[in-house]
Amino acid sequence: MKQNRHMRLQGDIKDRGMVKWQGMMLPEHMKMLKDWYAEDDRDPEPQLTADDFTLIQEEIETALARQCEVRIKTWRDHKFSYHKGVIKRLDAEKRTLVCEDPFSEYRIRADDIVDIRQVD
Repeated sequence: MKQNRHMRLQGDIKDRGMVKWQGMMLPEHMKMLKDWYAEDDRDPEPQLTADDFTLIQEEIETALARQCEVRIKTWRDHKFSYHKGVIKRLDAEKRTLVCEDPFSEYRIRADDIVDIRQVD
């Protein structure tokens, strides 16, 4: 029996997936669908208050003084990212934190920080 690379067996039904619909889709429709799917993966921008910024600043100062490991949550390009390491220094001119983990040294923009926690 000849195998068709587009056929998939789902239960007792052979299905071609999206292949059967591609003839009906215009490139504009495909672009709109891709944009729509990409929108679903976006995280909403967090709304931080002045109190939140004060708490973040205090946590950074404490972690820098104690040289303890911290977990930093950042928001950039509609995505949350998580970083773990020790804050080595602050670069006030560039508004970045210089952090170090066991593998390398990296920088985090202070404006992107949403949350910071000390790891005990």
